[in-house]
Amino acid sequence: MSKNNNKKFFGFSKNVFALGWVSFFMDVSSEMIYPLIPLFLTNILGTNKAMVGLIEGVAESTASILKVVSGYISDRIRKRKALILFGYGFSTLTRPVLALAGSWFAVLIYRFIDRIGKGIRTAPRDAIIAESTEEKFLGRAFGFHRAMDTLGAVIGPAIALGVFYLYGLNYPSGHISHDVKLTETAFRNIFWISMIPGLAAIFSIIFFVREKVQPQDPDNQKFSFRNSMINRDFKKFLIIVSIFTIGNSSMAFIILKIQDVGSGTFSLTTLYLLFNAVYSISSIPAGIAADRFGKKRMILLSYVLFGLIYFGFAFSSTQTHVWILFLSFGIFMGISEGIQRAFVATIIPINFKATGYGIYHTTIGLLALPSSFIAGLLWDIKGPSATFLFGTVTSIIASTLFVIFFWKQHKNH
Repeated sequence: MSKNNNKKFFGFSKNVFALGWVSFFMDVSSEMIYPLIPLFLTNILGTNKAMVGLIEGVAESTASILKVVSGYISDRIRKRKALILFGYGFSTLTRPVLALAGSWFAVLIYRFIDRIGKGIRTAPRDAIIAESTEEKFLGRAFGFHRAMDTLGAVIGPAIALGVFYLYGLNYPSGHISHDVKLTETAFRNIFWISMIPGLAAIFSIIFFVREKVQPQDPDNQKFSFRNSMINRDFKKFLIIVSIFTIGNSSMAFIILKIQDVGSGTFSLTTLYLLFNAVYSISSIPAGIAADRFGKKRMILLSYVLFGLIYFGFAFSSTQTHVWILFLSFGIFMGISEGIQRAFVATIIPINFKATGYGIYHTTIGLLALPSSFIAGLLWDIKGPSATFLFGTVTSIIASTLFVIFFWKQHKNH
């Protein structure tokens, strides 16, 4: 490797620093439009709620399945950058399909293509971050990446709100202007504008990301999907993550809980931006703490914190309580997301980094559907307390298994 490729940027390798900015730009681009798509479908295109649900279900399932496929291909061909570039490019360059959409079917096509892009890029991207970082700094590297990604999720919606205000539309209060034509123009212009940060992400990959695939392990060179699962610790962790994910339902249920205690659309929008800000700010310190005190300690802390937060949601009855709990949930996300990915890097065999990340992301993605179904069923039958208490119970089970399976080895991780 050249001396230039060893250069550090604020303590991070060139690839980690560049991919942090790639995720920032892409999240600015995607989060600028993601909250608007349901409104665009229902208020502009006249789509019913069932079709909105179908579109999102197809989109997210597509992304989940493709993550493991892309990871497997990346390890098989020993390439990362091309898949990352293709994934981000696919999502950005098809944005005109959304901007010109005249029916729900066109939006379905866009969301399907967009999630194909996400499914392709995620596992190779996480693999290249892991391969570009010394093991003792993995927590900080993934923490930085999550922080940049989430910062984009703060800036993106803020830009969209700014555009609506320029058009004189009162989107934050939850009302769509009676001037439907003006509203439609604002929506479509935001969709077009969202391509700009997306293109910045593409150019950042082209000019600043370099291949960093580690040599194959000579003791395990035969490549197969089955071999990627030979690590017993990885299998154990997938079991733990699966149990935890079953109780970690869609954030929509937290939003519904906040709404139940009297928060309006504007306060919810403000709270969502604050949540993402807390998530972003807490990610890097959490990663540094994981590198210093152990990734396993921080993962266990995140599970315990989640259980306490969900227990609080089960019995909260005031706006003050739910605001504090939701912002605390931002801290949980800052600890959990990046550090779990950093830990995965330590238990996946060298030859199967991208495949392992693909399996990890696919597992979480596919379990999101039954998780939210169970949460909704419990809410309908027993009320919101049952939904959140179920999450508390699964976090206790996951925490207990994590201690049983991993705590004796906590020293190095």
